[in-house]
Amino acid sequence: MTHIELEITAELVRDLLHDQHPDLAGRPVKLGARGWDNQVWRLGDDLAVRLPWATQSADELLRKEHAWLPVLAPHLPLQVPVPQRLGEPSQRFPRPWLVTTWVPGEPADRAPATRGADAAVTLAAFLTALHQPAPDGAPAGRDRGGPLAETAEHFTQGLASAVELGLIRNPDAVRAVWEDAAAAPEWTGPALWLHGDLHPANILTTNGTFSGVIDFGDLFAGDPACDLAAAWVLLPDGAADHFHQAYRPNPDAATLRRARGWAVLRALSALHIADAGVHGRPGGKPTWGPPAHAALQRLTTSIHK
Repeated sequence: MTHIELEITAELVRDLLHDQHPDLAGRPVKLGARGWDNQVWRLGDDLAVRLPWATQSADELLRKEHAWLPVLAPHLPLQVPVPQRLGEPSQRFPRPWLVTTWVPGEPADRAPATRGADAAVTLAAFLTALHQPAPDGAPAGRDRGGPLAETAEHFTQGLASAVELGLIRNPDAVRAVWEDAAAAPEWTGPALWLHGDLHPANILTTNGTFSGVIDFGDLFAGDPACDLAAAWVLLPDGAADHFHQAYRPNPDAATLRRARGWAVLRALSALHIADAGVHGRPGGKPTWGPPAHAALQRLTTSIHK
């Protein structure tokens, strides 16, 4: 993470709005969250301002959301942050920024889904609606959504590092899940729209079930197995089967095998981010640890199902 030198404050947000979208400048502004790529500032009750702060790639991701998400959002059954205005780089702030709708709820890393069957059906309905054939010119994924075998080096390094840090109790079982997934037949269907980043901080809960999905910066077209990994990462124990039964079309055995592999990669990444948070390193989030450990437990006990 490379934080920009300019401090983002409520005053800066108000000044940016005054310069480029003055009709919104009078709304109350307060910090909502500091994410991996962006800071999110609430703008009144129903809007938010997202400003890149920690990665160089965030500019491109915001512009991608602005271009594509308004087309997809009307067809999705959960609330998403629909772009309303685009802010251009200026002397005040040298990067693009977005005004979006505000999505209420608590991130699932802090408030996990507890109503397993309801959450499974809700997640399945959302992904069924999203996973439609993407048009020519749709964005490609960043090291995800293609053949799982291409992530072999990333998996090997992630697992070795997790073992060295004492984060993995049974590396052989984790390796077996990934190797089985990497050996599964590749996706031969059309490239489908994918969220691409369904970790617990990007899905929101209300009253024990999912109520919103945020951060579509990784939106791209590819193999749906990448998103179907969420069944093991986001749902409570015993709910994955409900998800698979509700998702349409029902995933075949090869897709489920690949999805397990993507879930392993997601869980390993989350373990490292959680460990960084425990030790106070930049970008760390200790709340990512419990869902990552739970996901690996589910995956290593479900490989032969």
